Amino acid sequence: MAKFGLGRGLADLKEEIGNIPDISILTGAERVVVKQVPLVQIGANPDQPRKNFSEEELKDLARSIKEKGVLQPILLRTVTGKNHLYEIVAGERRFRASKIAGLNEIPALVKTLTNENAMEIALIENVQRENLNPIEEADAYKNIMEKCGYELADVSRLIGKSESYIRNAIRLIDLPKEVKDMVKQGSISASHARTIAVAENPLNLALEIVKNKLSVAETEKKVKSAIRSKKSRAYSSKNIDVKSVKDIENRIKVSLGVDAKLVEKRGGAGQVVLYFNTRTQMQELVQKLTK
Repeated sequence: MAKFGLGRGLADLKEEIGNIPDISILTGAERVVVKQVPLVQIGANPDQPRKNFSEEELKDLARSIKEKGVLQPILLRTVTGKNHLYEIVAGERRFRASKIAGLNEIPALVKTLTNENAMEIALIENVQRENLNPIEEADAYKNIMEKCGYELADVSRLIGKSESYIRNAIRLIDLPKEVKDMVKQGSISASHARTIAVAENPLNLALEIVKNKLSVAETEKKVKSAIRSKKSRAYSSKNIDVKSVKDIENRIKVSLGVDAKLVEKRGGAGQVVLYFNTRTQMQELVQKLTK
């Protein structure tokens, strides 16, 4: 995915030309505008993968911003029906630090994005910069799979990591809160946590890891002799075979006139995702569905 940017720091431009004007950049058929946006008009992204921000790091960044300004614009998208005009897609750390620095506005790229596109960009930015702790990363993968109907293969292509890597990361989601907190704090490693995730009582094992300073190999031996969790089972692929899924999707397309994606989950649950390209196509689809 192409990165947005002017190729030069905005501080350099400001030094040469004074206050920064709105600057338009063509990205494909769309014109993306770089402009100074008041902080009060910006809201946080509810699907932001990163939930924890170090106060000390934010203060350090705020000091840098006071001295040099915001050197890289944040990425926003316009929203409706909310108390703010824009929502952060990428750059929430810069946004928070700018508030601490006492700024009233921040340089930003404003782009039209769907919910799915916004989630993809936020996930890619955080994963590539290694901003997420293991629990945030696991939650981010689960969130985008559930809300966008993505499979492991979809997320794998999106972030450039293997399906097995993502599958292992997601194993942390079902751990007790106390164990997740230990991972966030660094008391136990993500490898330790993935190992004990299959056990009936991972918290007891986590406490033993800390107390006896067990290695991952030693933890694996403990898990082998421990009672397995009833939830523990290998990842299962779709119950419906690929050919049948494609057939169902094609039948929906012929009937409704739009592309469709069938996502089956464990236990027979799932969802059907319908795609439309224009507002007119959306209205026609709604009429067919509600006729």
